[in-house]
Amino acid sequence: MPVTEVKRSNSRMLWVTVAAVLILSVPFLRYLTRESVEVRTSPVTHESLVSTVSTTGKVEPIEEFQPHAAAPGVVKEVLVETGQKVRTGDLLLRMDDAEAVARLAAANATLRTAEAAESDMQHGGSAEERYTSSSDLSRTQVQQGQAAGNLAALKQLQARGAASAGEVAVAQQRLDALNANLASLQGHGSQRYSPTDRVRVEAQVTDARASLAAAQAAYAGANVRAPFAGTVYSVPISQYDFVSAGEGLLDMADLDHIQVRAYFDEPDIGKLAAGQAVKIVWDAKPNQLWHGHIERAPTTVIQYGNRNVGECIITVDDAHGDLLPNTNVVVTVTTSQRFNVLSIPREALHTEGTSDFVYRVIGGKLARTPVQVGIANNVRAEILSGLSEKDTVALSATTLRDLTNGLPVKPVE
Repeated sequence: MPVTEVKRSNSRMLWVTVAAVLILSVPFLRYLTRESVEVRTSPVTHESLVSTVSTTGKVEPIEEFQPHAAAPGVVKEVLVETGQKVRTGDLLLRMDDAEAVARLAAANATLRTAEAAESDMQHGGSAEERYTSSSDLSRTQVQQGQAAGNLAALKQLQARGAASAGEVAVAQQRLDALNANLASLQGHGSQRYSPTDRVRVEAQVTDARASLAAAQAAYAGANVRAPFAGTVYSVPISQYDFVSAGEGLLDMADLDHIQVRAYFDEPDIGKLAAGQAVKIVWDAKPNQLWHGHIERAPTTVIQYGNRNVGECIITVDDAHGDLLPNTNVVVTVTTSQRFNVLSIPREALHTEGTSDFVYRVIGGKLARTPVQVGIANNVRAEILSGLSEKDTVALSATTLRDLTNGLPVKPVE
């Protein structure tokens, strides 16, 4: 082969090799010279963490008195006003009780009549009936004795032929009639009333007593008194108003002992337990805060509107008449609390499947690091393992760049 052709071939191979090296070195040089991504970072620190869940609820009294009209009538006098504190036994209002008095008198009369009938039955009749029966019995006994003596005399006379058989027969018939009448009078005294009569009279007494109790309740309802000390928080009626049977007259409660009925969404139910601390806020008094605790945690899931919720009863611990019944409040339950634990901003935490990880900043690059998380709230998360207090974690890039393992970064405030 000519020397010229060999040199030309070697020169071509050299240029191909140089071109290949240049092509392969461009990505490497680009990697070495690429610009670092600016990222926001945060140190891993020790802090106290509180985890909470919130929802709305309604205030309701634990002990409440809501009297209702026992019968239709007119309000005679209202002795209290909304917000007034009352003591046990204080008179709250009066109803016009003329009709209640009349019903009570009629019920008393009916009961006395029924009890008198029952007493007569137990003693074999009324006093007049017993006197008449006794007189009839005594007279018949006398007549029966006379008839028996007369019959005996006639039989003696018949034996001597001084009396006929017909006269003896007539005397015997009279004695038999008087004996039968006497037996009837004696039986009537002990068996005057049948079992059916006794059942009927006993039922009348029972019914009369029930009517009297109802009349007494209606009469007592005409004068409404406080059954316990508390505060009148609603008076929907006024003097001379006509109210129908069952209509509410007023609302009273011990406002120092109240509770909140709240409904928590199903995902939060498992975090709730009796005794957990609760903070209560009412929009009408935004600068005031009440405290309480869960008295009864949810025991089942119910449908509430379009939500699946659990009902929770919260006792208010520091109410002093300043939180009114039927008001809507916001309750925040402290479900867990940890003191001086290793934590990071919640923003730095990433989840893939069931695994949690963060991006540590090491030597100007990101390093994906698996972590184990404890409690968390909306701001920070507890780190049980995977990080130390000397570490720094990336939060997010200042641009739309995604964080990836090995990414060169430049920390910024």
